[in-house]
Amino acid sequence: MSNCFIILAAGKSNRFISKIPKPYIKYKGDILINHSINKAILSKKFSKIVVAINKGHKKYIKKLGKNKVHFIEGGKSRADSSRLSLKYLSKFKPKNVLIHDAARPNFSIKLVNKLFKNLKKFDGVVPVLKTTSSIKLIRNKKIFNLDRNKIFLSQTPQAFNFKKIFDLQKKGNSKITDDASLFINNLNKIKMVKGEEENIKITTKNDIKEKLKYYFGIGFDVHRLVKNKKMYLGGIKINSKLGTLGHSDGDPVLHAITDSILGACRKGDIGQKFSDRDAKFKNIRSTILLSKVIKEIEKSGFFINNLDINIITQTPKISKYKKRMISMISKLCKIKKDQINIKGKTAEKLGVIGKEKAIACEVISSVFKYE
Repeated sequence: MSNCFIILAAGKSNRFISKIPKPYIKYKGDILINHSINKAILSKKFSKIVVAINKGHKKYIKKLGKNKVHFIEGGKSRADSSRLSLKYLSKFKPKNVLIHDAARPNFSIKLVNKLFKNLKKFDGVVPVLKTTSSIKLIRNKKIFNLDRNKIFLSQTPQAFNFKKIFDLQKKGNSKITDDASLFINNLNKIKMVKGEEENIKITTKNDIKEKLKYYFGIGFDVHRLVKNKKMYLGGIKINSKLGTLGHSDGDPVLHAITDSILGACRKGDIGQKFSDRDAKFKNIRSTILLSKVIKEIEKSGFFINNLDINIITQTPKISKYKKRMISMISKLCKIKKDQINIKGKTAEKLGVIGKEKAIACEVISSVFKYE
C-alpha cells in the first residue's frame, strides 16, 4: 500500500498582486512551490506526488524540472482541485494521502512524520495552532465574544485515510476551504495535533518580506606538480605536461572552494569531511566532494552568493580555461556564472610555484541565509 502527497496550487491568488503567479515566485532562494515538492521528496514517505495547477500557469511548470511529480489541471475552487487530485490518485489505490496548500512552504518533515504517526490510530489528522487574539463573531448584526481557548487555526498538510477522504470529497461541495472540514461536517472522528508557528500561509506580498544574513569564508589549497599525473582545475581536465599530486584528484580550485564554503557556513573543513586517510576518497573526483557539501549546506538553509577565486601558478596559463571552469563551478554550486570570478596569478618565477613545482588556489566566498 502506498502513500501519496497532494499539493494544491490552482488558485488565482487575487490577493497576491504580482505578474508572476504566487506558486512560482522566488522565496528563500527557490520557487515557492518547490519548497513543498522538495520536502515531500526528502521525506521518502510518498510513492506519488501530485500538484494541481491552474491551466493558465502551464508555462511555469517547465522551469520546475521535477520528473517524479505528476502535474494535473486543478478546478475552479480549492475543493474542486482536491477532488480532482484524489480522483487522479484513485487508480493507484493508495492507503493514505496528505493534502497540502502550496501557499505554506515552511512546514517541516518533522510535522509530516507526526501526521503519519497519528494516522496509525486515526483516519484524519490535522495540525492546528491556538490563537492568541480575542475573537468576535457577528451574527444577525449582533456581536458575540468567543472563548479563544476553544478556537484553533488549522494548517496543512492534513493527513487522511485515502478511501475515507475520497468518499467524502465525492459528496462535498465547492465551498469547503480545507479537507478536515469534510470529516467534521460528517461527524467523522479527527485528531488535532500541534502545528508549527513557522508554517504560515503566504497570502499577500507582505508575507514574504525576508531578512538575509551574510557570512564569509576563506579557502586555500596547494598541490605539488609532478610528471605522469593528470591535472584537474575547477572540475575540468587540463592539458598539461605536469599533474597534481593528491589523495583525491588533486584539484586545488575545487578544494579551496569547498573549504571556503564550509568555513562560511561554519561546518568544519575539507579534511574533516573527506580525510586523506580514508581509502574511499582515494582518487575520487573533487566534483563529487563539492556536490556533497552543496547538498549539506542547502539542507541547513545556506545559499552561495558569490565566489572570488585566485589560481596561483606559473604553468599552465589560466586565461584559456576560465570560461570552462566558471561553467563547471556554476553547475556544481548551483549559482549563475556571473556570481563567479576567476583570476590567474603567477609567482614571478619565485619559490616552488614560480619554479613550476606546485600550484595553489585561494578563494573567498560569501553565503547567505534567510533569517
